[in-house]
Amino acid sequence: MSNRNSQANKQAARERLRVERERQKKKEKIRRQLTVGGSIVAVLAVAGGIGVAVANSGGGDSGGGSAKWADAASAKLVQPANTSGKNGTEIIVGKKDAKHTLSLFEDARCPGCAGFEQKVGETIQKDLKAGKYKASIHLGTFLDNNLQGTGSKNALSAMGAALNVSPDAFLKFKEALFSKEYHPEETGPDKFADNNYLIKVADTVPALKGNAKFQDAVKAGTYNRWAMEMSEAFNGFEDVKSTPTVKMDDTVLGTDSANGKVAPSTPDAFNAEVDKAMKG
Repeated sequence: MSNRNSQANKQAARERLRVERERQKKKEKIRRQLTVGGSIVAVLAVAGGIGVAVANSGGGDSGGGSAKWADAASAKLVQPANTSGKNGTEIIVGKKDAKHTLSLFEDARCPGCAGFEQKVGETIQKDLKAGKYKASIHLGTFLDNNLQGTGSKNALSAMGAALNVSPDAFLKFKEALFSKEYHPEETGPDKFADNNYLIKVADTVPALKGNAKFQDAVKAGTYNRWAMEMSEAFNGFEDVKSTPTVKMDDTVLGTDSANGKVAPSTPDAFNAEVDKAMKG
């Protein structure tokens, strides 16, 4: 369970997004001054034995780090197919005519989300296919700030590329990212910051395996700006204090804790709470 409890943290997340956009405007002005024939010129100034290098540190297949995400703040918004709502920040999967909605609030780097998906994810996918309910998926990136790194944003962008292929590819890719085999340890390396690692995980999904269009979108960061919009939309849910948070319609599922409800950890417990909530 990953805590995002305080109002201050939520406000700080929004402020970081605003500052990132402002920083990018300044960076673009400097970049234009350093660009000659479309290439970034490295400037080396040596004064009093101190060298100062100005170079482009973003992009690349490996992920690109924080500079890439500064660029994303002012990039053109590309919304994946199979999204709706403002800036494409609504992801609804399952049968459209299902009367009930399961809302999932997760962060790609969240170990609690990984545990929940490993235990209950298969049950949710079966229920979606059966039309028991549809699912509304909300993905945040606050753990990039808590743990340092860019893996949450990078994985979310890659999930956008998968969603552009199909909702099923998105669900299967999300399942693989949260799996025991591929989900990184909370205190370990930020593996999701590496595009090559994300593509390796995606190759376990038939619809994404060797899919050049998907891979190009991941490497190019096509959905980076969209990932930031998704993160900002996630931050707007004031009642979500931790991840994973799971709701059936307006009822938050799980047991009480200091950081909000702890999501059901077994299929039986999940089914029991879902059925109870659906009955009202």
